[in-house]
Amino acid sequence: MKPMRLAIVRQKYRPDGGAERFISRALEALDNDSLDLNVITRSWEGSRNPNWHVHLVNPFKWDRISREKRFADAASRIWQREKFDIVQSHERIAGCDVYRAGDGVHRRWLQQRARILPSWKSKLLFASRYHRYVMDAEKKMYFSPELKKVICNSEMVKREVMEDFNLPDGKISVIYNAIDQSQFFSAGEAERFALRQKYAIPAQAKCFVYVGSGFERKGLKAAIEAISMTDAYLVVIGQDKEEDKYKQLANSFGCHERVRFFGVQKKTLPFYQMADGLLLPTLYDPFPNVILEAMACGLPVITSDTCGGAEFIVSGENGFVCDALDISALAESISSVPADNLTSKISKLSKEKIVNYTPIYLSQQLTELYSKVLSQ
Repeated sequence: MKPMRLAIVRQKYRPDGGAERFISRALEALDNDSLDLNVITRSWEGSRNPNWHVHLVNPFKWDRISREKRFADAASRIWQREKFDIVQSHERIAGCDVYRAGDGVHRRWLQQRARILPSWKSKLLFASRYHRYVMDAEKKMYFSPELKKVICNSEMVKREVMEDFNLPDGKISVIYNAIDQSQFFSAGEAERFALRQKYAIPAQAKCFVYVGSGFERKGLKAAIEAISMTDAYLVVIGQDKEEDKYKQLANSFGCHERVRFFGVQKKTLPFYQMADGLLLPTLYDPFPNVILEAMACGLPVITSDTCGGAEFIVSGENGFVCDALDISALAESISSVPADNLTSKISKLSKEKIVNYTPIYLSQQLTELYSKVLSQ
């Protein structure tokens, strides 16, 4: 039987990116004799499976709009030339068979970002040529006759897509991200103590981990401000070109000694294992992988109601959900998380919630979706 030729489109493949981790887990789970796996990308960092066919396209760009448009045009030419059975795009490109809305709905993100900007800057945000281009490309993609299925990684994004683009329920599948629980797990007491010593975190202190690059969107300012109202520590994993601004912010709130910046880490497991919880008051995030990673390590999660990952949280049971800018609620949640939660009920409930979301389950869901697409 001839293998199905599947093409996955992602403009830039970064090992630490959330969409890239979804792609990696999906491709690994789907890697079998019945599939011919292809990736169309501008650049690929990190190792590659030798069985995957990587199509590199890197057209010249001079600004953000040309970067998006020229890659879209080049990717379209490749999939039209290659005549793949299914094209699954993680970018807003009209003409794909399947679109994974891993970045959510652009207008919804702008609405959330506008909440932290002065009114005049908010107006400029929506008037921006780049943002207008992205919203227009998104609309064209959703109304493209070639589009057969949309994958959303949360019910939140599914609801937004249906409301903003009038797509029918049957055209959208919610497929949550997968987590490899052999790679993310809690540590024993001795290992936890050793990690605290290694990273100079007091053994008895309450400690939260924040994981994510792009500090504005991921809510680091609110996280630091909330931490300053408690005696907890915050370990920051990720990068941002304005990192110094956030260090100064911690200093202005008088908690700079309790807020530690460790940059991007290839292995985040040790930081989950020495923490008591994940703190991620993101302004807008469809469903960050870090929530699943933290829960697999037994961590309660504090996040926002504009994060798709909140769908996995029952406030007071395995974490807390509040408005991204409600500093008092965030601080109260931090205080409510038990220190040294290795044997606590909250840790047990976190692990139990994600136990079924494996790469194998993801593979089954995608295989079923692809079968439906091919039959249309």
